[in-house]
Amino acid sequence: MTAALAAKRLGVLHEMLPKAVHIAVLGNSHNALSEVTVKDLLTTTPTLGMRAEVLYAGTESELETAFATMAQKHIEAVLIAPDEFFTSRLEQLAALSLRHALPSNYTIREFVRVGGLMSYGPNFTNAYVETGRYVGKVLKGEKPADLPVVQPTEFQFAINLKTARALRIEVPPTLLALADEVIE
Repeated sequence: MTAALAAKRLGVLHEMLPKAVHIAVLGNSHNALSEVTVKDLLTTTPTLGMRAEVLYAGTESELETAFATMAQKHIEAVLIAPDEFFTSRLEQLAALSLRHALPSNYTIREFVRVGGLMSYGPNFTNAYVETGRYVGKVLKGEKPADLPVVQPTEFQFAINLKTARALRIEVPPTLLALADEVIE
């Protein structure tokens, strides 16, 4: 499912910034899921006429360095791979994105709430509810091996218009119509 999600995230980024060609993918080399996402994005970028550079960060100082490198290389936008370390640094990522004038896309809407431009990803509230259902079934005696594997079916798209204005980006009406959450 990560490939489909990567393609969708890249698609909304392309719709937001149709002239952007040189993008970056920020991953954490210490996280296997991050690596899968990076590979999926690298496969998808050429289909939209984009080229992507991969940068890695696993510490606060590496985040600073990665964003400085992106600015130096004239990167036009950045896709941030899902990662627990990145999630713990949402405010830092949003601030770095704004400071370096790099429109960024993340997987969770909390990123947008702290000043990031946009996010597209699973509805984690629903995922937690489903996890609770699974736990309930196991506690009632069902065997985990007998339970079906369930993937997210509901996704959330959020846009921060204040950040878009700060980055001098005019958000297309089609994206505003698709957004589940628009922060003024």
